[in-house]
Amino acid sequence: MNHNKKVVQKIISKTKIYLAIIAILLIVICIYNLYFIVPSVIIYILLLMYAYWTNNKRQEELTEHIKNLTFSLDKIAKIALVNSPFPLVIAETNGNLIFRNTKFNQEFANIDINNYLTNILNDVKLEIKNNDKKEKINDEIQIGKKTYRLYGDYMPLKDEYIITIYFVDDTKLVELESLFDNKDIYIGLIMIDNYEEIIQRIPDDEKPQLIAEIEKSLYDWAAEAKGLMLKAERDTFVCIFEKQYIKEIEDKKFDILDAVKDLQPSDRMQFTLSIAISNDGTTNLEKYKTAQAALDIVLGRGGDQAVIHEGEKYTFFGGRTQELEKRTKVKARIISHALEGLIQESSKVMIMGHSNSDMDCMGASMGIYRIAKTLNKEANIVLNTKGDNLSVFLQELGEDENYSNLIIEPQDAESEIDDDTLLVVVDTNKKNYVESPELLAKAKKIIVIDHHRRSPDYIENAMLTFHEVYASSASELVTELVEYTQQEVELTNIEAEALYAGIMMDTKTFTFKTGVRTFEAAAYLRKCGVDIIKVKKWFQSDLDTYNKISNIIGKAELVYDSIAISTYEEEDKDANVVCAKAADELLTISNITASFVLGKLDDKICISGRSIGDINVQVILEKLRRRRSYYLSGSTSRRNEYRRSKARAHK
Repeated sequence: MNHNKKVVQKIISKTKIYLAIIAILLIVICIYNLYFIVPSVIIYILLLMYAYWTNNKRQEELTEHIKNLTFSLDKIAKIALVNSPFPLVIAETNGNLIFRNTKFNQEFANIDINNYLTNILNDVKLEIKNNDKKEKINDEIQIGKKTYRLYGDYMPLKDEYIITIYFVDDTKLVELESLFDNKDIYIGLIMIDNYEEIIQRIPDDEKPQLIAEIEKSLYDWAAEAKGLMLKAERDTFVCIFEKQYIKEIEDKKFDILDAVKDLQPSDRMQFTLSIAISNDGTTNLEKYKTAQAALDIVLGRGGDQAVIHEGEKYTFFGGRTQELEKRTKVKARIISHALEGLIQESSKVMIMGHSNSDMDCMGASMGIYRIAKTLNKEANIVLNTKGDNLSVFLQELGEDENYSNLIIEPQDAESEIDDDTLLVVVDTNKKNYVESPELLAKAKKIIVIDHHRRSPDYIENAMLTFHEVYASSASELVTELVEYTQQEVELTNIEAEALYAGIMMDTKTFTFKTGVRTFEAAAYLRKCGVDIIKVKKWFQSDLDTYNKISNIIGKAELVYDSIAISTYEEEDKDANVVCAKAADELLTISNITASFVLGKLDDKICISGRSIGDINVQVILEKLRRRRSYYLSGSTSRRNEYRRSKARAHK
């Protein structure tokens, strides 16, 4: 239409030019001969009339031509719409179907398509409601045995939206992509955790047979998954799998972990495996290196586990065996000497723990503070949030003028830190769980001291790491560092009591994850003047908190005969603390081997999991976190499913 209008305007503009030229010529003729004035005027008027008539006629012809062309185009468009090679539907978001083309009716003749359309329209409506409506529709859906890519868009109409959707059959493409994807190579590393310890303790005549049985189990397991297994060292194997068989390994939950445990030598000790499989990398060499890094994480979590590393996603399996204490004092002495050297080379020391700091975190911080002060270095503890049982301790600490400038806010620490400042992170190895991630990002010199299982988002750029999952607490590790410093460190009473309290808290008063080294550390602190009665008072709960815990325990439900689950539904800024205490208390009840308590913390849900049996609550909670990430990072329909599940949970 616009093009035709331009043609008409072009014709009219040319006519005006011709008339102007004729007028100029007639004027020139009249100047030379005045007798031509009257005839010229008459002729020019006739020309104007003729031009006007011809232009009108042309416009009528063009208008008629445009009408015919528009009608033809509309007719062609309608025919194309009806006879489109792709199934097409036009509907309102309220569910009212306006039009379905012939191909749509043929394609879905034997399928109840109405339910699919209802879900699609509901998803569109939900997108609009949540103010994240896209301009175009581009999503994938499974209908029957076929996969369709949805294309289209929607436009507002009064209170509803009209949506036009094309269904493009992508089944062959998806099958080809799946075939290509299934051929992707995964590279893995398998390590026998306690190979040296067991081999040294069994008779020589049993060693060949036992080693052969372990290797046969590993080779059989790899062959069952159509994989390749190669022995790299005495206790290490390299394996290669195709992606299509990884799902089978996952479904069986790495049963090789339990199969190897059944191969017990004569002294009844169990062999355990650490397995890391990765496809993160563009080349096989890169995948091998990421598998090595993933194996370090598994070993840092205590071994007897398997992990599959895909992109930024880590999926853990196993981890039910109780960690065995196998640390040596040699390592503690080496780390202690290295720590002293780094402190002496720094201008000042900042000590930071995890968010919602607890007594173990604070005790470890106090121990590092005393080492730094002994070496005549300025030191501060970065603290903002105050978690479990810290209020009484901090109040007592504040009454001592020697510690008046000890604690600083994260904002002040961020402004004071420089390239020569040493940042010591205690009781966590997670980047996003520290008191101040911004301070961590600014620090150039970092030391990590922790006893928790290594997380995938661990602090990678540390100059020195003292990471022992076999230790009861960070306070135990720091106590050993204090013992082995070259320059004698004299702990004050409150510092020794803080370290002792940290060990008490994480061991549940020396009943959980307690080894010989734990009691040695406690004995050393006792010699430093620990008042056990005063420490005990720091852990006392007030009557209000005790009543909350009692109510949570009172409504706990038992599942699988040994797992207790309860909820704390009150609006409470200390909900995470109350849930943690309640989860601990539930474990004091007979026959309960694991407990989970859910609470509300602002607009989030906090979960505290505890275990004293063979249930690895960390793996369970990590799986819950991955499930949330799976929904939020997926397609429109997946995100909408997550929103609907949240709405149901809220109700």
